[in-house]
Amino acid sequence: MDPINDGVQIPPSVAPIRPQGTPVQIPPTIGPGFRDVLRDTVAPNSQPLKFSAHAMQRLQSRNITLSSDDVDRMNQMADKAAAKGSKQSLFMMGDTAMVVSIKNRVVITAVDSESMKDNVFTNIDSAAIIK
Repeated sequence: MDPINDGVQIPPSVAPIRPQGTPVQIPPTIGPGFRDVLRDTVAPNSQPLKFSAHAMQRLQSRNITLSSDDVDRMNQMADKAAAKGSKQSLFMMGDTAMVVSIKNRVVITAVDSESMKDNVFTNIDSAAIIK
């Protein structure tokens, strides 16, 4: 069947024509939208770091003090580590090393320079040097 020779016309598009300047109506979505999922994946909520009971004991027993500025820098580094996909990171800050769960935003343990000698850190996938 040849539309030109047989006189058959192809109908125009069956989609309704929207007048120019009329906004497109987007139906509501169920669950989180694409923008929400993308935002949470790319830039996770930067909740402040928490310190586990074990980390608090280590800080006290090893006389390690952290200023609010130190904690702010640690939070910023945790955000950077999360953006790069880290799950467990070793933070080196001065003479102190801390193992941080990036996923849970928890400092797991802290080690001073004396305790670091001949020590091996395991279960980490990244390391960050904080100045």
